[in-house]
Amino acid sequence: MTAASSDRRDRPVVLGVDAAAPGPMATAWAADEAARRGLPLLLVHAVPPQDFHALDEERRRARRREQAYETLDRAAAEARERHPDLDVSTVVAEEVPALALCRESARAGLVVLGTRRLSRMEEVLSTFSVTVPVSAQAHCPVVVVREPEHVTQESPYVVVGVDGSASSAAAVDVAIGLAAERHADLRAVQVWHRPAIGRVDPQSTEQELRRLLVEATAGPRGLHPEVHVAHEVVHGHPVEELAKASEHALAVVVGRRGDGGFTGMRLGSVPHGLLHRAHCPVVTVPTPPDDGK
Repeated sequence: MTAASSDRRDRPVVLGVDAAAPGPMATAWAADEAARRGLPLLLVHAVPPQDFHALDEERRRARRREQAYETLDRAAAEARERHPDLDVSTVVAEEVPALALCRESARAGLVVLGTRRLSRMEEVLSTFSVTVPVSAQAHCPVVVVREPEHVTQESPYVVVGVDGSASSAAAVDVAIGLAAERHADLRAVQVWHRPAIGRVDPQSTEQELRRLLVEATAGPRGLHPEVHVAHEVVHGHPVEELAKASEHALAVVVGRRGDGGFTGMRLGSVPHGLLHRAHCPVVTVPTPPDDGK
């Protein structure tokens, strides 16, 4: 990715692992990406702390760690079978999973997650909720592999949502890097909704938005001139339109716009909605520290 500057070249791809996730798709995605970048793959399994009776504590804790390493060994075997020369390591953390993965994200170039397909209420209340809190709080881009890449599309493409914000600028950097790695096109999509009140000239508004869209992709495209970029201004709701655009995409990339609470508010409504609606992997990109919070 373009966003992976020289200080991130040696940072691993981190894959969150538990008994139910990531599953084969996320493991394959993470292993492929690590191999593509020449980076190590770090598999992280977190075991939430539990209160045990004193007589059972040592035995139960040992059993939980044994099960954790068995789970990690299976995922590591899948990754190595796909890429035999890949540098794969594992770690077990006795911590709430989302907290452990956010901590690891500070040293990572990318965090990859599968999904348990929790409901929105379960995302808030479950100890095992990972995709929303990690996407909301991670220090690096987070990929949630809910659906596979659509590799049969000709020409293959990556979708990025653009809205003129600092977070979407960071998303463009990451998206054009993903497209370059995959020899794919980039579809830069700006979604606008005509206000119910006030007079707006749709034609002039669309022309201005298209001009801004071209400007937003000009800089990153200079680093990857081989990537063909299509600029699209569409009408509607951002989640619905980006979900439509994701139907045959390798990935859909969006910036993290929200602000505040741990589980969802900081993530923003668009990436949160895409985690439930997109038809391909969803990449959420934080705003660089010097450009915002």
